Amino acid sequence: MTIRLPGPGGALRAYEPRTEPLALTPGTPFTSRTVFSAAHVVADPYADVSPDSPAAVDWDATLAFRRHLWSHGLGVAEAMDTAQRGMGLDWAGAAELIRRSAAEAKAVGGRIACGVGTDQLAATEFGHPYGLAEIRAAYEEQLALVEESGAQAILMASRALAAVAKGPDDYLEVYGHLLRQASEPVILHWLGPMFDPALEGYWGATDLDAATRTFLDVIAAHPDKVDGIKVSLLDAEREIGIRRRLPEGVRCYTGDDFNYPELIAGDDRGYSHALLGIFDPLGPLAAEAVRVLDTGNTEGFRALLDPTVGLSRHLFRAPTRFYKTGVVFLAWLAGHQSHFTMVGGLQSARSLPHLATAYELADGLGLFPDPKLAEERMKTLLRVYGVEQ
Repeated sequence: MTIRLPGPGGALRAYEPRTEPLALTPGTPFTSRTVFSAAHVVADPYADVSPDSPAAVDWDATLAFRRHLWSHGLGVAEAMDTAQRGMGLDWAGAAELIRRSAAEAKAVGGRIACGVGTDQLAATEFGHPYGLAEIRAAYEEQLALVEESGAQAILMASRALAAVAKGPDDYLEVYGHLLRQASEPVILHWLGPMFDPALEGYWGATDLDAATRTFLDVIAAHPDKVDGIKVSLLDAEREIGIRRRLPEGVRCYTGDDFNYPELIAGDDRGYSHALLGIFDPLGPLAAEAVRVLDTGNTEGFRALLDPTVGLSRHLFRAPTRFYKTGVVFLAWLAGHQSHFTMVGGLQSARSLPHLATAYELADGLGLFPDPKLAEERMKTLLRVYGVEQ
């Protein structure tokens, strides 16, 4: 049955939904790449909260989605920006999410890595009432919780550090201190300002070449404590350049939601592993593609994953930080949750034409296990916006 979808100019266009999904089944972990999907949180739609209230989370649905990812062989990157860390989910909520998800991972044998940051610290109207000592302590508190939970730690970029650091030496001091303290090798995360404008000038420089040198200096000083790096700059050439300069044994996990197929496939000088927000909606299809890559079939891998880039670039288009809205929207259409509600009210962060295009692109890829359910839910949303079918 044809439905009418709105476009960017407001005009309606006809779209014929799919009737059959792709045939994708759960499977075992991969052999050629280590792959994490950053995972979203499911809000409690019945909680009487406001956008600036602490997050009300539907824990059953949130953990069920993680089991879905694990069932396809993917690792889960928990309490990252995909989980609305710092955009609706505060540290108290993130800490509870880490505890619950790590326990669930242990119960089902799933791989998990969790974000470590400094979001206990907040700016005031008078500025930033903390210094490097307080930033170190905030990182240490979160690192201890993640390690106690049995999860791998991901040292995330810190808004607090970006606000108070006076130059590269401050980053070298803070990260060096944390890496010396870490009990197991960690993943370092460089999140670009397109994902969080508060991180502009991270590593002590707005010049990316200078910032890259500091980033690599941190790793070179502690290679035994760095499992890998996650680069989220949406710049394939820069990621490849960093990847080629890493010490032996330190992995590069691509966080490039624009160029991930080519970066994971790699070249004759290396490849990237993956830690991606787009693998939240793409989970089963991404897993199938990596299993094809496990056989040495790079062309088959690209044939499966290249067509998904259009959807990813749409979801992550500027303002990129609002990509979470599209991710949760697709989870609702796919039947992973019963509603389209987000912590912090972030379901309002993308327009109806944007969501309609996301539906069309995802449906064209066969991502919905029940295309009819997705179609009916899309029609429900259209009716709420006054679009009659």
